[in-house]
Amino acid sequence: MDLITITGVALGLSFDSFAVSLSCGVIESKIKFRSAMRIAFILALFQGGLTVLGFFLGSTVAGQIEMYDHWVAFVLLMILAARMIIGGMKGEADRQPVDLSRWTVLLTMAVGTSIDAFAVGISFALLRVEIWSAGLIIGAVTFIASMTAIRIGKSAGSRLGSKVEILGGIILAAIGIRILAEHLMAAA
Repeated sequence: MDLITITGVALGLSFDSFAVSLSCGVIESKIKFRSAMRIAFILALFQGGLTVLGFFLGSTVAGQIEMYDHWVAFVLLMILAARMIIGGMKGEADRQPVDLSRWTVLLTMAVGTSIDAFAVGISFALLRVEIWSAGLIIGAVTFIASMTAIRIGKSAGSRLGSKVEILGGIILAAIGIRILAEHLMAAA
């Protein structure tokens, strides 16, 4: 597989991470560069890492995982989305925004957005792709997309006011629904 094709796959895989990062920037309009780097790095690490993991596990577990991967992503993203929407609907005094510095929140976002990368890794094994360079490209593209999205979200978040957490939750719910719908339609 050539570099252009792998980069195209990386761009496709990075769309979910872009959307999640956008909502992170919207929620945390005063996000520091170090925190943004951490979020982008974790998303990129999971995107590239699960691609590599999928490659090495190959077709041995593909059947079992493909039956449930979309449900896992859907549930993780919907739980996080519900927390964000409920938090955004509370009054300012009662509001506890989603803490983007918590590992559980970051891991939920990372796993939820990179399950498709695992499936891509399995297909890369069947196509005999040079997985280390593919994993690095996928991780790098995801990192750049995530940093860009956080910056865009940060600018928008400061203008949208205190209800931006609802928007972030809606974005995550839409990603979860899209993932579930794509897999269910493909199975039909």
